Formats: sequence, structure tokens, C-alpha cells
Amino acid sequence: MINHAKLQNILFIDIETVPIVPQFEELSEEMQKLWTYRVNRFKPEEADESEYYFEKAGVYAEFGKIICISAGFFTHKNDEEPYSFRVKSFYGDEEKEVLQEFLDLLQNYYNNTGRYFLCGHNIREFDIPFMCRRAVIHQLQLPNMLDINALKPWEVPYIDTMRIWKFGDYKNFTSLHLLATLLEIPTPKGDMEGKDVARVYWEKDGLERIHKYCQQDVIATAQLALRFKRLPLIDNEQITYIN
Repeated sequence: MINHAKLQNILFIDIETVPIVPQFEELSEEMQKLWTYRVNRFKPEEADESEYYFEKAGVYAEFGKIICISAGFFTHKNDEEPYSFRVKSFYGDEEKEVLQEFLDLLQNYYNNTGRYFLCGHNIREFDIPFMCRRAVIHQLQLPNMLDINALKPWEVPYIDTMRIWKFGDYKNFTSLHLLATLLEIPTPKGDMEGKDVARVYWEKDGLERIHKYCQQDVIATAQLALRFKRLPLIDNEQITYIN
């Protein structure tokens, strides 16, 4: 699997998102109405409006924002040398700056959609569309790697590890954590999970914790790609964190 892409030509990514404001009441009156209309079909009748907003708004690009984008890539000197992995995070309170830095990375180093690939877990349904929508909201130029509307389906340069695991099954959703456990990929026992990101960000001022958590998801996805290619996993000594 993933035989069409060389490891060193893949950029592994993950994003973390939160509600754009910490409380439902802080939205404008119009946005409150639009949120209620958007989630009316899904929200349990007994659910508190403010709590439901805080819990769910981060998954909607219209009501959430990106606070961290982590990216990693493999390098090696030659076929006899083992791979090493370098990982870097773009994070902060100002979403436009976070996005611009990552888009610059794509524009400067991953601009050839015929050669390079983006890889992540569920990136086709979440990470990529979320980034593109938020970039449009901020009126930022999309690099070739994200501006794919004119490409044929088989030309789209995305490797989605969740889609690979589906093997054509459209009903199945398997978390990265579950896949890592099944395939014996070591993951550090962190002090938070995905559902905790909004709380940590808005209540604990925890950007440092969040970006480290995001980096671990990128590393786990890279390890998953190695498993799919039936290659040895990398260990901690082979990972470099770029400031």
C-alpha cells in the first residue's frame, strides 16, 4: 500500500481546532441563529445550547478556528541508512498567521502536485477542507497542493490513512488511536485527548500542551504509513523536533 509515493515525498499533517469564541453568547446574534439552524437536526433536545456549542463548534470551519498545524517528513541519506523523521508545529492564537506560515511551507517546498503528497488520518473529510475554508475566510492564497478543484480524482495528491483502512467500506470510521493500538504502534500516554483540546485551549491556556499533542498524532500517522508499506517503525532517536 502507498506504493505510488516515496516516503520522502510525503508531508504528514494534522490540525487542532477550537470554537472561534469560548461561549455561544459571544457569537453575534446572526451567527447564533445560523449555528442553531446548522445543528438543529443533530443536537439532542435536552442538550444545553452553550455546552453543545463549546463541544461541537470546533469541527465546523464556519464556527471554529485552527490553533495548530503540525507537519512532519522523512529524510535519509541513502538506501543503506535508516529513515529519520522531522516534525514542526505552527501554532498560536492568531489563526491567520498560523495558516499563512503553513501555506508558505507548501508553496515553497511542496508546490508540485505530481511529485509530493499530503498524508493524514481523515484529512480528506476534515483537515484539508477545514484549512481551505479558513484560508478563504482570511482571503489567503491557496497553494497548488490545496487548490485541487481542477484535478481529476486520481490526480489529487492526498493520502488518507483512514480511507486506506476502509478498503472501500464507506460506513467505517476507525480512529488513529485504535489503528495505532491494533498495529502495535507505540504512542505516548498523554495528558489529553482530542475531545479535551477546546477546554485546554480556552480554560487552561494550553497551547504548548496542544501543539505537542498534535505532533504526536503526526508521528503516529507517519508510523502508520510505515506499517502500510511493511517497513520498520522509527524510534524516538530518529525523530527531530524543529523549533
